[in-house]
Amino acid sequence: MKILKPILYFSIFNHPLKLEEIYSFSDHENRNDFDCEIEQALASGIITKTDSYYHINLTSEHIKRRETGNRNAVKALGTAQKKAHFISSWFPFVEAVAISGSLSKGYFDSKSDIDYFIIVKPEHLWTCRTFLVAYKKLFLFNSRKYFCMNYFITADNLEIEEKNRFTATEIATLVPLHGKEMLTAFFEQNRWVTDYFPNHQKKDAEIKPVVKKRIVRAVENLLSGSFGKKVEKMTFTTTFSFWKVKFEKKLASEFSIAFKSSKRVSKHHPSNFQKRVIDALNRKYEELYTAHNIQLTKEHV
Repeated sequence: MKILKPILYFSIFNHPLKLEEIYSFSDHENRNDFDCEIEQALASGIITKTDSYYHINLTSEHIKRRETGNRNAVKALGTAQKKAHFISSWFPFVEAVAISGSLSKGYFDSKSDIDYFIIVKPEHLWTCRTFLVAYKKLFLFNSRKYFCMNYFITADNLEIEEKNRFTATEIATLVPLHGKEMLTAFFEQNRWVTDYFPNHQKKDAEIKPVVKKRIVRAVENLLSGSFGKKVEKMTFTTTFSFWKVKFEKKLASEFSIAFKSSKRVSKHHPSNFQKRVIDALNRKYEELYTAHNIQLTKEHV
C-alpha cells in the first residue's frame, strides 16, 4: 500500500495528514488507485480517519496539536521572512535563502526552530557561515529559535548527494524566499525528488531578489582575492576541527553524515537527525508487517 509510507513518515512527528497531503507525498500515478487504497486501509482498520485527518495510532490531542501548530506557523513565517531578508541583505556571499524544517511543513510550536537553507557563492561558504554564526552568538546570545542555520551549499553544488525519503521531503517542502534564479536552478538540479513524490506541487511563492547593502558589497570585494581564500581556508579548518573534537567520538561512523563538510557543503546536525528519522521509519515498517503482514521497502540514509 503506497499510501502508508507518507502516513507512517509523518507519524514519526505525531503529525496526522489530510487526504491531499497523503496524495502529495505518495508515489501513486493513478488517483483512482490512490482512493481505492485509502478506502481499503480504512475498512481494514490499518489507518483511522478523525475529522479530516488520516493517521495510525494518533489521538485527538495530536490533531489539536497540529492545528495549533498550523496557526502558530502563520505568525512564525512572517518572522522568518523578515529574518531571511536580513540574511540575504546583510551577510556576504549569500545567493539564496529558503525555509526548511517544521515551519516549511506549516507547523511551529514552542520547541520549534526556524531553519534556514542557504545557497552561497562558490569558494566562500565557510566565510559566510562564520559571519552568520558570529552574529548569532554575539547579538542573539546563541539562540537558535529564530536563527537556525544548519545547511549551506554553494551555487556550483546544487544537487543534494543523499537521495532518500528524508531529503526528498525536505526539498519538496522548502519555502523559497530570496534568490529566485538560484532557487529555480536548485529545484531543477533536484528533480529526482519527483521519483518519491510525482504528485507534489510546490505552492506559488513570491521569491524576492537578493539585494546587498553597500557595506556588504565592500566586504565581498575585500574577500574576493587571495586574502579571501586565506580567510575561507582558516574558517573551514577551525570550524571542522572544533566539530571533530566535540562530536566525532560521540557519533563515530555517523559523523561524516551528520557533519557533512567540504568546500561546497556544510551540514550541521549533531544528533544525526536524518538517520534517526530513517531508522524510526523502518521500525514502523516492521511494526506494520507484524500487525498486518504488509511489507514496505525499507528506506536508506
